[in-house]
Amino acid sequence: QVQLVESGGGLVQAGGSLRLCCAASGSTLSINGIGWYRQAPGKQRELVARISSTGSKIYADSVKGRFTISRDNAKNTVYLQMNSLKPEDTAVYYCNADSLLTSEGWGNDYWGQGTQVTVSS
Repeated sequence: QVQLVESGGGLVQAGGSLRLCCAASGSTLSINGIGWYRQAPGKQRELVARISSTGSKIYADSVKGRFTISRDNAKNTVYLQMNSLKPEDTAVYYCNADSLLTSEGWGNDYWGQGTQVTVSS
């Protein structure tokens, strides 16, 4: 069974940095698009950043210039470098893979369990 396992969340002061990591476990052979979403209390889940299998990236306007998404295809891992963090970045951050290949074939829409990011003012 494939799992997306996130790590790297925590508590940081405003202006600080964190690096999130999401690794696909199990028998993952390849991943298409993969990215990060976040959900703050009382708000809807929103896209933060996404990267395609060819490396094309999109970012939410609120994080452009501060966050950088990258991936290591050999490790089936995606990263989110978050700099100049603001209190409004506080949320649970989720990793999502839109489609993923294992020895059993392609599957769609995988989510991680989430990692908490808290930015204090």
